[in-house]
Order: sequence, then C-alpha cells, then structure tokens
Amino acid sequence: MHVPFESPGVMADWILEKGHRLEYTRFYEEESLPKASEVDLLIIMGGPMSVFDFHIHTWMQEEIDWVGEFIRSGKPVLGICLGAQIVAAALGEEVYPGPEKEIGWHKLQFLPSLGEFRIFKDLPVARKVFHWHGDTFNIPEGALRIACSQLFPNQGFIYERRVVALQFHLEMTHEAVKGLVDNCGDELVEGNYIQSAGEILSETSYFENNQQVLFQFLDYLCALIS
Repeated sequence: MHVPFESPGVMADWILEKGHRLEYTRFYEEESLPKASEVDLLIIMGGPMSVFDFHIHTWMQEEIDWVGEFIRSGKPVLGICLGAQIVAAALGEEVYPGPEKEIGWHKLQFLPSLGEFRIFKDLPVARKVFHWHGDTFNIPEGALRIACSQLFPNQGFIYERRVVALQFHLEMTHEAVKGLVDNCGDELVEGNYIQSAGEILSETSYFENNQQVLFQFLDYLCALIS
C-alpha cells in the first residue's frame, strides 16, 4: 500500500474468506519490504504518486526493483492502477503522462485476447469501471494487452500468464471511492474525462459486478500458487 486510502478493498475480504493470510507493506509508514521468498502472491495497490517521483518518494525505485525480483521468481502478481505502472516499470517499460486524466466511471473494453487465459466463463463485454489516473504505460515485451478505453489504449496486460496489470479499479467499494474523493478531490477539475464528485459518488450500480470480475482474476492467480 502506498497511501492509507487506497487499500485492497473487497480483496481483503475475499483473501480472508478463502483462508489465506494477508500481510502489508505500508510505504507511507516506512515499512520494510519482505523477502520475495516469503510471499506467495503479490498485490500492488494504487496511489496518487507517479513511478518517476523518485525525488519525493525515496522508496519508489526500491519497490520497482523488488517487484522485478519477485516477477523473476515466477510467482503470481496483480498490479492495480499505480501498481500496474510499477509492474510495467519493473519489466523495463516506459511509464509516462497520458493525454488527459481519466477520473470517474468510464467505459472499458476487455479484449478478445483475455479469452486465451480462460479466466472467465463468458468473456466480459464493454463495461463501466472506476478510473483515477493520468499516467499510462507501454505494453511490456512478451505481455498480452487485455483491455483498453477510449482515452487509454493500454489499460491492462498479462505477462507470462501469471502477472496481471490493471490500470483501472475493480476492487472499489463506495467507502473506498469516497476516500479517493476526500483525499484527491483537488484533481476533480473540468476535463473531458473527469467527472465531478457528485457524479462519482452517486454511482452505485457497478460495484458488485466489477468485484465479481476481480474475484475471477484472483481465482486464476491463486490457482497458480504451487
């Protein structure tokens, strides 16, 4: 976790209900990273910072290097928003500012390539998911692009069938969305792809469906743990 208001959300409940143990590295409390050998599945959460904010967040390069080591260990990884950008950077790809910020509930398209992984019984069609980002990334060599939006063509990828990077948020609850609005509301300025706080908080119809999609990703990754 990079900030206290971007937590695993519903993933924490899913992890505990499945009988797994959840441990955290809270960078905002200057906690130390564990040994990669002590972790079975890595989940990297979001945050308002950028991967190139090394001068502000001195732990950023250490985290990117650690994630690279973890990926090379052959274990499963899930990166969300900033976490997806960290995965891309750890795989040697460029992360850079996008054309505009994308904040709020916007349409996302899962690509047919996702069907290769048989994560879903039925491949999801276009759906609205929650976004809060301005940066983007190139798809790493050897990875398969799995999602796009109108503004950002690279919204997600899967690398070596065990590393999933999602630029968007499927883990959100209403409380988690409110936490982002409360802490990052200064970003809610006029923009083509930026919704107002009222628009963001009034939406309630997509949470459960998106969470079920996320749980299928988690099922897929947990099945890879040896």
